[in-house]
Order: sequence, then C-alpha cells, then structure tokens
Amino acid sequence: MSDLSLADLLSGQLARLCDVARIDPRAPLDLLGDLLGSAGSRPLSEPPAWPSDIADDHTPVEFSIAFNENEPPTLRILAESLGSPPGALTNLAAAHRFLDAQAHRYGLSASRLEQIQDLFATEDPRGRFALWHSLVFRNGRRPEFKIYFNPELKGVERAPDLVAEALHRLGLGASYQRMLDHGVRPGELGRADRLSFFALDLHDGPHARIKLYLSHHGAGVRDLVRAAGVVDGVDVAELAEFCETAGGGPGPFQGRPLVSSYTFTGGADRPVGYSAYVPIRSYVSDDEEARDRVVSLLNRYGFDSAELDRAITAVSPRSLRDGVGLIAHVSLRLGPPRPGVTVYLSAEAYRVNAPGPRQVPVLRNLAKRPAGRSAA
Repeated sequence: MSDLSLADLLSGQLARLCDVARIDPRAPLDLLGDLLGSAGSRPLSEPPAWPSDIADDHTPVEFSIAFNENEPPTLRILAESLGSPPGALTNLAAAHRFLDAQAHRYGLSASRLEQIQDLFATEDPRGRFALWHSLVFRNGRRPEFKIYFNPELKGVERAPDLVAEALHRLGLGASYQRMLDHGVRPGELGRADRLSFFALDLHDGPHARIKLYLSHHGAGVRDLVRAAGVVDGVDVAELAEFCETAGGGPGPFQGRPLVSSYTFTGGADRPVGYSAYVPIRSYVSDDEEARDRVVSLLNRYGFDSAELDRAITAVSPRSLRDGVGLIAHVSLRLGPPRPGVTVYLSAEAYRVNAPGPRQVPVLRNLAKRPAGRSAA
C-alpha cells in the first residue's frame, strides 16, 4: 500500500465501475487524471493533501451510480481539483483551469456561466469549498459536465442574496422565491435550512438544468415533504416512504442533514424537478445494513440490485460489515429529465470508518412502482 498513489487507487476503482456501467473507460480515466493533477501522484501512505469535503476521509473524489428506467446505469464522478500547493485560492484556480481545458476540448457551453461567474468570484473563499466538478458518463455518449458553486463562499449570511441575484440574472427569480416559500422552515434560512450547492449544466441541450440544493439540519421527513410541495406532481407519500426506508424512520435526523434539490428551467414560475438525498451512512450501523436498505428501494422501483453489488465490489472488496460510509448517500430523483435512484459510493482512499453497534433493521415491504412516474 505504501507505493500506491491516490491516482492508482481511484483509477482502478473507476475502470471497474466503467465495466459495470458498460462505458469505454478511456475518457473517464483521462479526465480523472486531469482533475487530480499533481495530487494524484501523492502516495496513500501520506495523509490527504487537502481536507476535501467531498468525502468523510478527505478523498477529493466520490463516485455514484444512477439507476434510470430503460437504460444502463449512469456513472458519475464528483471531484475537487487541488492546486499546488492545495489551498482555498489555489484550488479555485485549479478548478477554473480544468474547466477552461475541458471547455475547449469538449465544446462546453459557458453562456449561462458567464452571466453569473462574477458573483462567485472572491479573493477570500470561505466555507467547505468554492467550486466542484461533476462528470457524467452514459453508455455511448460524450461526457457531460456540471459545476457546483458554494453559495456560502462569501459567508453564510450572504448566500440567500447571492443566489437570488444569480437566479434573477438567469430569469429564474420567481421560481427561486417560490422555492424559498415552500422549502425553508419559517425563520430558518441560513440557520437550520442552508443553501448548500448551486449547480449548472455546461451544455445548451433541451435538458440543461440549474439546480439548487437546500440542506435541512435537524429536519424530519414531514419537513422534506413540505419542501417538495412546490414542485407539481410530486407524490409526497412516495417521497416519505423512500426517505423513511433509507433513513430508518421519520426522523428528525440529527446527524447529517436531509437535502432537497430543485431543478430550474426557463419559462417556469416554480421548480420543475425535485430530488431528495438521504445521508444513509449516518443512520445505519454498517454498510451491510445500508446495502440492504438500498436494495429494498431498488427492487421497489424495478432496478437490478445486482448492478449495485457489482458497483460496490468495484470500489471496495472489503466486507460490508467491517465499516460504514462506503455507501454514503442515496437519492430519489423525481421529475424530468431522468427520474430514478442514485447511490453514492466513497472511495475510502484514506480511511474506513468503524461500524457502529448493530440495530434491529428497519425494512418495509415496499410495493413496486416505476421511479418518479408520479412526477410531472
């Protein structure tokens, strides 16, 4: 292990995940190398070069597998580019260099980005990060790119106004206000309900999205149901059942928060899509329990749980009872363009979190239904 580098480990995991998703690994591996830069050669025998918030052990990369109807699983990478030496400003500069290089290489659209980029520019980035990258790989398709800005990079108290100005410039101010009216508990904006991510698709296709993520600290499932009510067609009973199964009950969830994600598109006066994220690792004893809960959800929506097991094995051969956090989140996507379930997997490059005491599992007998069929 002492001779293994961060890039060695992550590249092996990614290549095996590409096999699971039936994707040519050449472009994903090339892009992973560009993302890691010089940090990729750092041996795993040394501590992380930067306390990245991508993962609990500070690995600057997280994988996910998205299950969609009538198509193979989609492979995703969430990553933080690290500067040399790593730091708040140098990481931000490295993120922009990666973006510029890929914009030229893949012809990415920067039209919406250019309208708001100055709002997220600062010489004093605060918070957990400034800019992250998401790469999406679908069978037979070119890579898709998305960026995540930190709404709190100029301070928690400035986040609501910063996001308001960004969405106003993009013609989505009315949708944002409707989201706040439903998604935020009274008096909790910037406190228990915090704006976590501002995400932008870097293409001009018909499904290009702007997404806003709201973290609900100390919330219960009924709070999430209220937050989702602004989106037309969301089946709140379905949403509640998903979250209670993934989280082990109705809450309140006092560990890592539940997260709402809203999809915005032009011409609508409210968000058009909604996703719920459950940080399942905070509410299970070990990854075997997390896997069992996720399998019950995949079966409910008619997805092949064998694909999940292959993905887990591709990332780590360890026994699922020997740790917790390999399965980090599970999300339910409702509404266009691709309703379904996504499972997030930690690389565990630097640490495996010890399992907790075994609890009586909370698994429900779920009736099968198509994912997101109830959503508009």
